[in-house]
Amino acid sequence: MRIALLGPFHPWRGGIAQYLGLLGEALMPHAEVRGVTFTRQYPSLLFPGGSQRDPAAAPPRFPVVPLLDSVGPWTWPRVASHLDRFAPGLVVLKWWLPFFGPAFASSVGRPRRNGTRVVLVCDNLVPHEHRPGDHALTRWMLSRSDGYLVMSESVERDLDRLKPKAPRRRVAHPLYAQFERGRWTRESAREALKLEGDVVLFFGYVRRYKGLDVLLDAWPLVRARRPATLVVAGEFYEDPAPYRARAAAAGGEPQVRLLERYLDDSEVEAVFKAADVVVLPYRAATQSGVTHVAYALGLPVITTDVGGLSETVRPDETGLIVPPGDPAALAAAIVRYFEHGLAARLGAGVQTLREKHSWHALAARLLELGDALKPARGWR
Repeated sequence: MRIALLGPFHPWRGGIAQYLGLLGEALMPHAEVRGVTFTRQYPSLLFPGGSQRDPAAAPPRFPVVPLLDSVGPWTWPRVASHLDRFAPGLVVLKWWLPFFGPAFASSVGRPRRNGTRVVLVCDNLVPHEHRPGDHALTRWMLSRSDGYLVMSESVERDLDRLKPKAPRRRVAHPLYAQFERGRWTRESAREALKLEGDVVLFFGYVRRYKGLDVLLDAWPLVRARRPATLVVAGEFYEDPAPYRARAAAAGGEPQVRLLERYLDDSEVEAVFKAADVVVLPYRAATQSGVTHVAYALGLPVITTDVGGLSETVRPDETGLIVPPGDPAALAAAIVRYFEHGLAARLGAGVQTLREKHSWHALAARLLELGDALKPARGWR
């Protein structure tokens, strides 16, 4: 069997590149796996963060070639030819932003006409932040794909609305266990970060829909009951000034620690090892890889009841769920977590999820979907 994966891989940074690399490695015992990645992912003018690359991260253990320029139409036939020569049974793409629709749809057209089947791993079919043309670009990609992996009920509902009865498999989002490398203990991480007492972590890049402002507004209410520290670890993808002002109003350093940058894998392990709980105060979401980093490192989650986020948290078993946009409710949940000593009980619940959320389980479901799609080549 032959399987190609198309999207960001090392040295491109972030959870999507990590996801595709880990999925490909889980498929290696079953198929010959190759990756095709970007020569340019986002034009620099459209990328709100700093560097798009993380060369220090580990590359995947299968061949990956950089061929695709997201805004270079002259590269799209080159990718199509490369894929067609490999003649895979499946081409697997991560779908998270309609911006990539023209490049992806054009790249898979020829191999698909020649018998390859195209599978989208759907992070979200309806973007968190809507832009002109999103619907048309998503429709275009759906017309060039055959099967779908969805990881939440909300995304599956969107798929039913956009492409009724489309072949799909509902899968659990695997845990991002690659951060657990034994580089840090709780004690050494706290010493390095100069943290003590109750520690709450907000992790990931910052945009309005993620609700960091709600968490900062809740923080004085938490501090009135608990001597806790909030660590915000992630790059700002919008103007940080309003968040800095809220952080100052919530107590400022050291009660609110802003780590305004992209964290490498070792730093990610450190902030999670140092924390007691992860908070996702999102206003809107389909799902979040942050939950699965937290679970992989043994941390419970306090999240809002939006999209697929609440599907990944079992109330009072692996975390707590609160209404979105409600600082008082969020503060009450954080205080309850510490005052009721929930860390041990919810942490034990997190441990039960590890097998269900494995990369091998995801690979098995993808192969099962491939069998159902019956590729005309490169399959068993």
